[in-house]
Amino acid sequence: MSCEVKNKIISKATDMFLRLGFKSVTMDDIASEMCMSKKTIYKYFSNKEILIEQGTEMVREKFHSLMGEVVSKNFNAIKENFEIRKMFKEMFQAVDHSPAFQLKKHYPEIYEKMMQDEIKECESVFTQNVQKGIAEGLYRADTDVAIAVKFYYTLIFSINENTSLEKEASLLELKALEYHTRAIATIKGVQELEDNLKLINP
Repeated sequence: MSCEVKNKIISKATDMFLRLGFKSVTMDDIASEMCMSKKTIYKYFSNKEILIEQGTEMVREKFHSLMGEVVSKNFNAIKENFEIRKMFKEMFQAVDHSPAFQLKKHYPEIYEKMMQDEIKECESVFTQNVQKGIAEGLYRADTDVAIAVKFYYTLIFSINENTSLEKEASLLELKALEYHTRAIATIKGVQELEDNLKLINP
């Protein structure tokens, strides 16, 4: 039961952090929203930073679980990237301000710790995607996989941590995806890219 209460607190607090801002939401706000005493929350979390850290980990786990579901559907490599972006956008559609931007600004230590794990995860997924695209003839066979992957995730992370509005970050991510794909695509890959872009901008 105590584990269930703890997870409910993390889930509700994380939802509030994402919608209202990591800095502005207080432990009093969370207690009030959950109709429980602040003492109960402090029984599970000695401070707000621990709650934020566990909340961001919960978001990461959800994101990578959903990303795994997209990959398991076996789209071609370019379609897969567009589907991952769509999933990510839907996940944060109710969020006005970029969570990564807020976290880096107000809680840099938590952000840095999260990013160390995130880079490893994304590097693995992006590497598999590029290798898959080469095998499908959508990406050029002479692509330097490691460099292409590093350029892409550096671009994506830079956008998220330096762009305050989530809507603007999402548009820039789309541009980064197009830029990344055009840089390594074959003629067949460019056509697939164009087809996917038309679905977004008919």
